[in-house]
Amino acid sequence: MPSPRPDVHPPVVTGIGVGSGLGHGKDAFRQGLFEGRSVFAPLARPGRQRGDGSPPFFGVEMPDPPSILPPRVERTAGLSGRAAVAVLDEAWREAGLDRLVPERIGLIVGGTNLMAREQFLSLRDYAERLDFLPPRHGHVFLDTDICGLCASQFPIRGFAHTVGAASASGAAAIVAAAEAVSSGRVDACIALGALQDVSLMDLQGFRALGALGAGPVCRPMDRGHDGFLYGEACAALVVTRPELAGGTIYGRVLGTGFCADGSRGPEPNSEGQVRAAQDALAAAGLAAADIDYVNGHATGTPSGDDAELETLRRLGLAHARVNATKSIIGHGLSAAGAIEAAAVLIQMHEGWLHPVLHLETPLDEGFGWVQGAVQEHRIRHTLKLSFGFGGSNVALVFGAPEGEAA
Repeated sequence: MPSPRPDVHPPVVTGIGVGSGLGHGKDAFRQGLFEGRSVFAPLARPGRQRGDGSPPFFGVEMPDPPSILPPRVERTAGLSGRAAVAVLDEAWREAGLDRLVPERIGLIVGGTNLMAREQFLSLRDYAERLDFLPPRHGHVFLDTDICGLCASQFPIRGFAHTVGAASASGAAAIVAAAEAVSSGRVDACIALGALQDVSLMDLQGFRALGALGAGPVCRPMDRGHDGFLYGEACAALVVTRPELAGGTIYGRVLGTGFCADGSRGPEPNSEGQVRAAQDALAAAGLAAADIDYVNGHATGTPSGDDAELETLRRLGLAHARVNATKSIIGHGLSAAGAIEAAAVLIQMHEGWLHPVLHLETPLDEGFGWVQGAVQEHRIRHTLKLSFGFGGSNVALVFGAPEGEAA
């Protein structure tokens, strides 16, 4: 069922923080998206290559996050935690959350199994000397440690918890944040798509599954697609009531849909995707004809792209412009839905659409793919799709800020 339709004043996104292979901060993200800059390369962080002569894993890695934490705290924080604090700091400042009562601010971290690479390295380093394992290892690898790290550095006292929906986790966090604000539980809620720090075991598992591309680039919705490529990413979006917005209003959260399709594994399911989108449209009080831009999940896996195309056809979205952010920054897994929603809102604010990189022979020429270069487009209503293993299907409908929607 769709989320309850928001009142005449739906929640808005008024602060964004991002980190990706394009750099840290919205300026680097915006510039890289609109330039259509490809940053794919062999993954280089320790614990991500087999080192036995096997083909390398390609993807996108970000620069180290800026040092915001006190040195004593930073020494105990992993890559996922440091990235979370960096994007939260940017979003917090832009939204002016210091104005609000801490007990009326919430945090929802989208993601699970967030520090697999660092656990893998710890096992390697301490397997023969377990008595010397640092005591902090008893809690820092829990996903909730990112909640605690963020709440210890920012005055977040409403609630802080995680939500998991595999690669739809970041979008699921936005759903939960919008519901928390609309219900009056808090005045502002930060939806944070956490960096999922994968190890070579994860990457090899994706390769064995047939989901990982060989590289060196990712080709969503192209006949040459052969799988997704991992991309480090993290994003925070501040969702609040419009009357409390303290900075730029990027867009309105008009409707959300979040449903299960009964799958256990990685199989995409167009039925569930369509239902999530229809629920989001119904909650927004819109029809598919009102959507003028779609940001696809669009991973570059043959089965995923084919199912999503069927979803777009069934929804009747051939009239809309469509792009795929993963073609530029890779697949952020847990963070994907959040950082791609950030891309949606930045494009809405700027009036431009980024290109789909490496899209040379589209699977279906009947859609309005954004090819070649950045294109000017005034977005009124956007549909953002996000899907995850285990049958999670999320759809978000964003609208232009009041006064720009006509």
